[in-house]
Amino acid sequence: MAGIFQRTVRLRAAVRHLCPHSTLTCAARLSPADFHGPFLTCTSGQFVASTRKLHVEPKSSSAGAPERLPFSKVTDEDLAYFRKILPGRTITDPDLVESSNVDWLKTVKGSSEVLLRPQTTEEVSQILRYCYNRNLAVNPQGGNTGLVGGSVPVYDEIVLSTSLMNNILTFDNISGILTCQAGCVLENLSLYLEERDYIMPLDLGAKGSCQIGGNVATNAGGLRLLRYGSLHGTVLGLEVVLADGRVLDCLATLRKDNTGYDLKQLFIGSEGTLGVITAVSILCPRKPKSTNVVFLGCETFEELLKTFQLCRGMLGEILSAFEFLDSECMRLLNTHLKLPNPISDCPFYIVIETSGSDPDHDSQKLDNFLEEAIASTFVTDGTVATEESKIKALWSMRERVTEALTHDGFTYKYDISLPVERIYQLVTDMRQHLGDRAKSVVGYGHVGDGNLHLNITSPAKDPALLAAIEPFVYEWTASCQGSISAEHGLGLKKRNYIYYSKPSQAVALMGNIKAMLDPKGILNPYKTLPDNLK
Repeated sequence: MAGIFQRTVRLRAAVRHLCPHSTLTCAARLSPADFHGPFLTCTSGQFVASTRKLHVEPKSSSAGAPERLPFSKVTDEDLAYFRKILPGRTITDPDLVESSNVDWLKTVKGSSEVLLRPQTTEEVSQILRYCYNRNLAVNPQGGNTGLVGGSVPVYDEIVLSTSLMNNILTFDNISGILTCQAGCVLENLSLYLEERDYIMPLDLGAKGSCQIGGNVATNAGGLRLLRYGSLHGTVLGLEVVLADGRVLDCLATLRKDNTGYDLKQLFIGSEGTLGVITAVSILCPRKPKSTNVVFLGCETFEELLKTFQLCRGMLGEILSAFEFLDSECMRLLNTHLKLPNPISDCPFYIVIETSGSDPDHDSQKLDNFLEEAIASTFVTDGTVATEESKIKALWSMRERVTEALTHDGFTYKYDISLPVERIYQLVTDMRQHLGDRAKSVVGYGHVGDGNLHLNITSPAKDPALLAAIEPFVYEWTASCQGSISAEHGLGLKKRNYIYYSKPSQAVALMGNIKAMLDPKGILNPYKTLPDNLK
């Protein structure tokens, strides 16, 4: 007990004196808790759903593309029109178009021959009006950082890039409301706001290249969702160009507006299938005056969850992120990126961030939390960072897992939403289910909002391995009343698995909305909705 007390005092002193890294250790171990729940019983990699029936029993179907729909092909006359309205910004050089045809994971490749780069909403309107009349399919594209094949053409769709629509339109220093074009890169917006003592309400690992329009179109979550909520809450207004070229101006900057249907919500998370987002107004929080990051180790996932419960209760309003990664993630970070483990080896790791307006107040709350976490033996080791460079170093252990996975082989990526207590059971069951057929099975993600990133690697693309993963992963998720896509969207790869998360009536209604707003289906075809609507 004296040893625990001494270590707690040492950590508290470290936080108080803003030491870049200080260590806490606890020799005692807490026996795993029993977290059995009502929905799922797991035994030796098998699962039995006890209370839920799937909405529709879907057939196992390939995530590959359906046959090309009867859209028109681009002609010389079409190119002449585009060059007239976009002089110097109608790209047909195959070498320049190539990068827009391939997704970030390099698993989906289209065959578009035309890349259009408008700068204004009016130009987008002219493009879509023309394409609608000519029945030309269009693939809206932002930073092309998507992970489900939703941001690149499937066949020869025209790529409509928002990259040159990168102007900040207005910023209100009093309300913190930012209005900008859809092509603004997230990191650039963050830098702009930080100079004005504000921050963006979302933060993503791809912030250096992803664009705010794409973030909104996919309802991106990210690292700050626990503190600031989803884009459904922080986005106040949108400007959207519909399939036929009409401009829907819902670019409001009001916190409250209860007049009729909130149409902007239709386009948040619609993946460019209902309209092209051209401008966004978003509510931005003040920049914290005090930020701390803690990197902790736990022996079991049950102890990690107890740490989360304790953390929410004791840190309260200053808690801004609670992330986790497992020991397999750490192994990949060490092996492929040469990132050293900042603490001793543990089965599970936690990244906790606090942000507030009073450094002394925040430090005291963090001291009290860490003291209690040690005394309760929930954590076994840890380190604290308060300097910006050290904070970035600790965050890199979580943010660079995706990069490390790219070096481990071909990666099958799953973005699952589950009841928090079930998150890691899926990783465990998947390992048992696959055995030695997979090279690595790793789990990491956002504990605060129940979002697991399950990643499975193999030396090369392996259809037999994919057949073993799917639909097992979707059936498992559905049996826990989870979602097969927490924040990445459905895109091309997951469109046919939507029935695992949504009832057929809801999917049919989505199809009706799509038909109403885009009757010819020219916007981002083959994405989001299943091939055969029930």
